Amino acid sequence: MTTARHIVALLQSHIDGDADRFLSVATQLAAHEARQGHGKLAQELRELIDAAKGRGATVGRRGAGPVPMAQPKGELAGLLDAQYSDIRLSSMVLKPELAERLGRVLTEQRQQARLRARGLAPRRKLLLVGPPGAGKTMTAAALAGELKLPLFTVLYDGLIGKLMGETAKGLRLVFDAIAMQRGVYFFDEFDAIGGQRSGQNDVGEIRRVLNSFLQFLEKDGGPSLIIAATNHPELLDKALYRRFDDVITYDLPDPAVAQGILEARLATFDLKAIDWAQVLATAAHLSQAEVARAADEAAKVAVLAGHDGVTTSTLLTALNERRAAVL
Repeated sequence: MTTARHIVALLQSHIDGDADRFLSVATQLAAHEARQGHGKLAQELRELIDAAKGRGATVGRRGAGPVPMAQPKGELAGLLDAQYSDIRLSSMVLKPELAERLGRVLTEQRQQARLRARGLAPRRKLLLVGPPGAGKTMTAAALAGELKLPLFTVLYDGLIGKLMGETAKGLRLVFDAIAMQRGVYFFDEFDAIGGQRSGQNDVGEIRRVLNSFLQFLEKDGGPSLIIAATNHPELLDKALYRRFDDVITYDLPDPAVAQGILEARLATFDLKAIDWAQVLATAAHLSQAEVARAADEAAKVAVLAGHDGVTTSTLLTALNERRAAVL
């Protein structure tokens, strides 16, 4: 729809007294202007729309209600999974430097009006890299939960199926949604579409997918957070890195983080008898997710045995089972 048609639709909805239609068309107009590169105008329109919905003053603030979420419909329903997250950063056991990096993202999002007033933009395009189970997916959910934004996870089975025949159509729909509905948009296993264009097994169509993604990401100036995550940063095309505002690296847990995870998961059990040196030596080289799973297994053993505490032996058994399964 052109700008002229948007104006006609706005007037018609106003004359008809259809407030919902009016705001819907206004949102489409803001997205259209963003795609045309008119970022400042698009942002002004979005702020007016938010104010009209009675939520402009509360978006992104602590204590505010969640941002209203429009469930993906039509073709978009096969491209995005939408949900609210109740996970918070406090639910995660993080190294201090990682907690600081993520805290900076939240601060900039919550105070983005101050930044924009001085011509500055908050971090909103993040690339998370690290081994499986290190907390990348949980981070996307935690940021959505902290900011009270809906979490939209990109579904590759729908996206790539469409892209192989219609290179940019699926991505365009996703980025249109990013511009229109404020939220956290999560591209997990990002190397599926972000692989190097000069790769040995490169396919021309996949190359065009990546080029389209780069163009959409470059042009996007909307209010949403875009988070991509990969277990294989070495596979990503180098051109991607400069398109993101921040690249955040995740590692396997050190002993302090591993103990923190175990204590948090077993907080309702007596852990006084635990030999932490032995337990943490066994937990070495396991991911955060595997350590958490071992804690849950040990907890189940304790509950079914009618015990109030978890023993060193039970924890070691659970950790060794996880080690055998993944290493």
